[in-house]
Amino acid sequence: MLDIQHILSPTGPRPVGPFSHAVCAGDFMFVTGQMPTIPNDPTIIVDGGIEEQTRQVMENLRSVLNSKDLDFDRVVFARVYLVNFQDFDTVNKIYELYFDPHKRPARTCIGVTGLAVGALVEVDLIVAL
Repeated sequence: MLDIQHILSPTGPRPVGPFSHAVCAGDFMFVTGQMPTIPNDPTIIVDGGIEEQTRQVMENLRSVLNSKDLDFDRVVFARVYLVNFQDFDTVNKIYELYFDPHKRPARTCIGVTGLAVGALVEVDLIVAL
């Protein structure tokens, strides 16, 4: 039987809903989409626009990864959700700073009509353990 571990990081951002920060199953960790919320209050989005929100999303993801002593070098797949596809280039400029240019994960970018708490961007990950 597959061993499954549910992770709620004590240092990660408080979830905006009833879910774990991540679930480890077999050799992979599935990280819940992170929002640009401040770590201790899931109802407050970081001040600023798409740049600040993208940085906060990536830092919230880093917190979840660090809870398992992992970093972005173990990410095999990412999904980026954007409310406004005109933000695509801006998000990419910040997103790429978190990855080795020779070891970027596979990725899908999806345009959506809305995100929780009024966010402009959300990112989820699949990570190799």
